[in-house]
Amino acid sequence: MVAGAFAYFNYKFSQYKFINFKDWAFYEKNDIFQPKAKKYIVVFYSSRDRGSMEKLAHLNLNNPIIAIDYYNKVTKNTKYTTFIRSGTTTSLKFIQRFNIYEVPSIFFIKRVKDTLYKQDSMIRKLDNLDELSKEVKKL
Repeated sequence: MVAGAFAYFNYKFSQYKFINFKDWAFYEKNDIFQPKAKKYIVVFYSSRDRGSMEKLAHLNLNNPIIAIDYYNKVTKNTKYTTFIRSGTTTSLKFIQRFNIYEVPSIFFIKRVKDTLYKQDSMIRKLDNLDELSKEVKKL
């Protein structure tokens, strides 16, 4: 029985998840976020971690970044990073869907169709945002 529960747990948490931005309301400033890129790096972070927003704002990686703040602070987008936020219900759904237990965490998503995106990597917990560019290369 224990082996069965362990196998189910590993299967359940290793599945890649989907997110349809049409069904979930994320906001850029006052507008609803409309994804345009084929692939994104998703960073779930805390704006209360000193310097986190500045580090995210100035990263230039191979893919655009969607930065989702746990505290939903409104932040100005930069050339490479889109800062989005949501209501409590959507935030909780997002955290549950992707099994996020620690911040900062990162993973890739890629477009399947229109506003439907599929998780394209395992979710990794970072010790800090300075590790982000190293972790992206591993993913």
